[in-house]
Amino acid sequence: MAAAAAISSCIFCQKAYNSTANSLLHFDERVVAFEDINPSAVRHFLVIPKEHIPTVRNLQRRAEDYSLAVSHMLEVGQTLLSQDSPQLKHRFGFHQPPMNSVNHLHLHCFALPYTPRWKFAKYLSLGSIGFIEAEKLLEKIKP
Repeated sequence: MAAAAAISSCIFCQKAYNSTANSLLHFDERVVAFEDINPSAVRHFLVIPKEHIPTVRNLQRRAEDYSLAVSHMLEVGQTLLSQDSPQLKHRFGFHQPPMNSVNHLHLHCFALPYTPRWKFAKYLSLGSIGFIEAEKLLEKIKP
């Protein structure tokens, strides 16, 4: 019952379960990827789990969170950007509450530079409330 409510009210759950393959950059049994509707960089993709996980704070030191929630998402994002824009610098990470805009875990995948340039401020690492690099999150939740 709770899962159905999350899917009906969460915009990213709707994207994960109701999108056509044409609107997605990647889809598999665990994640989907698509272009951010309000990009902050030359390329700005989002990778989300199909399972509704609200934020990075819901992740724990366990194998399933490590392998699905971050490791697989990061692999997908790295593959997409290396195919799309191999010549640019890449950055990967997550917003931590209260800085997250959607309560569904999502990995930001950037091919830099930021556009416009001031948008970098949204992705500053500010300890426990800012943006956390994907590799740092992996270290934090490694079982």
